[in-house]
Amino acid sequence: MPAAIDLPHPDRDDITLEGVLFALSDSERLAIARELRVGPLDAVNCVPWDPSMPKSTKSHLMKVLREGGVIRSVPNGRNRTLSLRRDDLDARFPGLLDAILDADH
Repeated sequence: MPAAIDLPHPDRDDITLEGVLFALSDSERLAIARELRVGPLDAVNCVPWDPSMPKSTKSHLMKVLREGGVIRSVPNGRNRTLSLRRDDLDARFPGLLDAILDADH
């Protein structure tokens, strides 16, 4: 199996408020962001998913977060390392990320 490819991520200046809010509006995607708050994780070890959830659904959750500028997904051999783009989000929208991640759930 080939190594994972690098995926496109929006530049800091291209991250929009609408994109971030949409990415974090889903409870599954919000759970991923909350889990990444403690630091980067391998994608295979991330989030408390239902084991019966299709791989395509999991990939879509990650894609929305990545395209919204919330996470960075970096190839790591045949896997991916996911991290929260805290510095970029705090620079663009100070306090927003903490307000969302700290909200009651």
